[in-house]
Amino acid sequence: MSALMRGLSRTPYYVLTGGLAILFLYPMIWTAVSSVSPQPGSAQTDGYGFGNYSTVVNYQAGLWTYLGNSIVISVVAVVVTVLVSTLGGYAFARFTFPGKNLLFLLTLAILMVPYATLLIPLMIWLKTMHLNNTLVGVGLVLAVFQLPFATFMMRISFEAIPREMEEAALVDGCGSFSALRRVLLFAVKPGLITVGLFAFLAAWNDFMVPLFLLGGDKQPLPLAMVNMRQQVMGVIDYGATQAGVVILTVPCVVLFLVLQRHYVNGFMSGALKG
Repeated sequence: MSALMRGLSRTPYYVLTGGLAILFLYPMIWTAVSSVSPQPGSAQTDGYGFGNYSTVVNYQAGLWTYLGNSIVISVVAVVVTVLVSTLGGYAFARFTFPGKNLLFLLTLAILMVPYATLLIPLMIWLKTMHLNNTLVGVGLVLAVFQLPFATFMMRISFEAIPREMEEAALVDGCGSFSALRRVLLFAVKPGLITVGLFAFLAAWNDFMVPLFLLGGDKQPLPLAMVNMRQQVMGVIDYGATQAGVVILTVPCVVLFLVLQRHYVNGFMSGALKG
């Protein structure tokens, strides 16, 4: 009887979570089914098949060119974001220096600056560095937008680690950087994965920055998908658009499912501090 009562008491929880799962999964499933369904004005007009995917693969420079551009941009954004935020978070968490809290607040204040207002100054900055209209330049710009949140995440991740771990490494002869590399990085692994995953998702799906800073065959996949959906006389190829959305979504879903446990632990870091 007690087991039955416990099961009944959790029924609202199962109903709520099941409803939310259906709510979030339905658009994704609908898009995947529609991408292989027959649609007028698309390459798949009769029966189910992969005609719409063929349109995406063969569009202008080809899917693999645009996919490669997205990968390069995302890798640059992830590497720079993880590296800089790790060093910054470690410094804010472990060292004391004049103006530390003010500098940290100024870093977080960047989050309140409207996204688009920074594009023109960053465009001038890239031109000065001879990185305008380059994939690396766009990756650096996207990393700049991710650094405030990433630094915050890494700071609370380092603060959640007992100082005794670092002190033991220092006693054994490690310096601060050596202790970070040999000991602390393993302890903040969930935070690193969370920061890297956020940076990847932001860079992979971003549209505005590449629209301003890139052109021609250097377009990433989201920008190429938008350009491809427009056909003759302004008719939209919904089938190809949905196929492109599926292609864009798959890497994000796979990465999230693989790293989900670390992602949750990264957000939990610091929650039980003290």
